[in-house]
Amino acid sequence: MFSIGQLSSKVGVKVPTIRYYENIGLIDPPHRSEGNQRRYEPEVLDRLTFIRHARDLGLSIDAIKDLLILNANPDMPCDEAHLIANQHLKDIARKITQLQQLSLELTRITQNCDSDTVGHCKVLEALGDHSTCKSDH
Repeated sequence: MFSIGQLSSKVGVKVPTIRYYENIGLIDPPHRSEGNQRRYEPEVLDRLTFIRHARDLGLSIDAIKDLLILNANPDMPCDEAHLIANQHLKDIARKITQLQQLSLELTRITQNCDSDTVGHCKVLEALGDHSTCKSDH
């Protein structure tokens, strides 16, 4: 059995995050000691490690909920897990494209600014007037 602090330290998530995961149902509420301290079963460590890794990969809470359900049912086909992962890959690709467009636009804006004063700063002008941008970002 682990205290919330021990669990936090072992998994590398903050105590409020563990409480949040309890509140939204990602982990079951823990047993309480006679002193009303949260006491977690060893399985919660594995579940939190799974959640942490999924969050590190950028998966949404809803996707993680679905994956946890799948993980708890080992005889189910893994097609759904593949669908979730592939959808996340598509989202990442879309974000990468958007970030590349932002990078190009910011590079263009900063390279076109050779003013020494804020009054003629092309960066500030571009931020104030979206129509000066070359792409719809």
